[in-house]
Amino acid sequence: MKGRRVFVSGGAGVIGLEMVAQLVDRGAEVLVGDLKPRPSQFPPQVRYRQGDLNGMGREELGAFGPDIFIHLAATFERSTESAEFWSENFRHNIRLSHHLMTIARDLPSLKRVIFASSYLIYDPDLYQFETAQAAPVALAEADPVRPRNLTGMAKLAHEIELQFLDGFDRYGFTTVMARIYRGYGRNSRDVISRWVRALLHGEPITVFRPEGLFDYIYAKDSAEGLLRLAACEQVTGIINLGTGRARRVSDIVEILRGHFPDMKAETADSDIPFEASQADVNKLETALGWVPGYDLETAIPEIIAHERARLHATETKGKHRNVLITSASRKAPLVRAMKQAAARISADARVIAGDMDPDAPARHAADGFWQMPRLDSVSPGELIEACRKHEIGTVLPTRDGELLFWAKARDAFAEAGIDIIVSPPQSVERCLDKLAFTQFGAEAGLPFIPASTDTDSLAATRFVVKERFGAGSLGIGLDLDREEALSHAARLAAPIFQPFVAGPEISIDAWMDNAHRPRGLILRRRDRVVGGESQTTTTFRDPEIEEKARQVLGALQLRGPVVLQAIVTDDGELNVIECNARFGGASTASIAAGLDSLYWSLAEFHMPDAPQHFHRIAGELRQVRMPEDIILHDPDL
Repeated sequence: MKGRRVFVSGGAGVIGLEMVAQLVDRGAEVLVGDLKPRPSQFPPQVRYRQGDLNGMGREELGAFGPDIFIHLAATFERSTESAEFWSENFRHNIRLSHHLMTIARDLPSLKRVIFASSYLIYDPDLYQFETAQAAPVALAEADPVRPRNLTGMAKLAHEIELQFLDGFDRYGFTTVMARIYRGYGRNSRDVISRWVRALLHGEPITVFRPEGLFDYIYAKDSAEGLLRLAACEQVTGIINLGTGRARRVSDIVEILRGHFPDMKAETADSDIPFEASQADVNKLETALGWVPGYDLETAIPEIIAHERARLHATETKGKHRNVLITSASRKAPLVRAMKQAAARISADARVIAGDMDPDAPARHAADGFWQMPRLDSVSPGELIEACRKHEIGTVLPTRDGELLFWAKARDAFAEAGIDIIVSPPQSVERCLDKLAFTQFGAEAGLPFIPASTDTDSLAATRFVVKERFGAGSLGIGLDLDREEALSHAARLAAPIFQPFVAGPEISIDAWMDNAHRPRGLILRRRDRVVGGESQTTTTFRDPEIEEKARQVLGALQLRGPVVLQAIVTDDGELNVIECNARFGGASTASIAAGLDSLYWSLAEFHMPDAPQHFHRIAGELRQVRMPEDIILHDPDL
């Protein structure tokens, strides 16, 4: 899959969540389309389109230029289909499949189409009975078809459409229609996941037709099978994707009993037929030299662990609403702004200032203080336990040097129900390495000021010299000739050179949501700069600069509050210097201007359904930062 461009419809579903991670690991470029919001676990390089794919146009898909189209998107109802499903099935199954192939079929890049079909296509008279069966019926690809419900009908309709397209030489792609059997997996609505959730809550489960025989295939195996079919271009047509090993419903109950000894399972009467089916996997094994490896005994523990972690995270969200600001130092304005934001989430929320320095001034503006250890001396697990003791539900890192640690630890904290407001590790690394940052901008065609480790490769006569890593103002040399630049570079640890660009420097505050989209941004002039930070800053508007900034921010795949630094030349062009993937020293000015970045960051985790609308103030404002005395009256002084 390395270097292949893969479009996955419905990629935020149960199979897609397993598949997308595998595609990225195998070096593919991935575009996912789904109605659901972007899953937080997707790697930043995955392109994501949220919305009804019935609205996707040929130009939009053609701009990505997929080599492979894996069509997972579908809607279904597990039990008897309702009257309301009539319209839903047509729009999101029949119409959607037809529409996506209509816009994809003429793309010159397209070489392979993989359709996730279903065993529901087969004639139910083959495998449904009035009495329990001693053995399952192995359904083969050549067996009669007669879909047993609307979902199966939609799957068969699209199989026929793909077979129709296969009959024309004008289309340069091959197709596979994988008939997937009884799917189950993490993040699912299947009966196994539903039962696990009930048991974790101490509730009884209701079992219908325990004698039923089904070919249960784990979502990880479904994803793996579809990817193997995508890569094996000589395989075409209809193929079963199942384990070939049917299991009784009662087997699931007994496996669950081994994990939940006190469980209560109630068998209920039912008028549904007895099913006894499994996949004939001879064609699959011959074509791929592979069959699914998971069985119920190995997959169910993974589902239990996943659901237990989700339950714990949900419970923790409700209990732990305190906010930790790390490296708080002298950031009292940030602490005060965070207190206002946290109070809107919960009246009981407290803001904890964290710092290694026990005398950090910001502790006096916070609701509490935590003298934190060096991050290289503790494990994420130890920090998680400490956060639990402080009832912390959200962590806001504020220093460049710690961002990568927190970015890499974010998934572990999320499993514990603690959100870290930080960008993905790859994005953080890119922003911290100023040379890699400029190279990324050049490759993406973004308006970044170029950089190099030598002056000869730059078309310039005046230079800026700075450290490749660390704070942008650290040891910086401005507007130097070549000889002065080389002399200045000799005093730096890892110097890089950039052309000197004349013009006022601006800051661009933005807030990036979980899908790495800029929900709002504010432009600020840096009127007076002291120690690399704006002591006086003024907001302003410029639609062209704002639009270019949105493009840059969207490409960087960031999350939470971020700050772009740039220079605007006399002709109004934006020249990006660097990006701080964190809340900026003067970013409180943008909160006052309507960019509610701290509240949105908290609400996105604790109140995911709350609207996060950007309403910029009508006028402009100027912020002047100056010291403020705090008088403490303490009898122990």
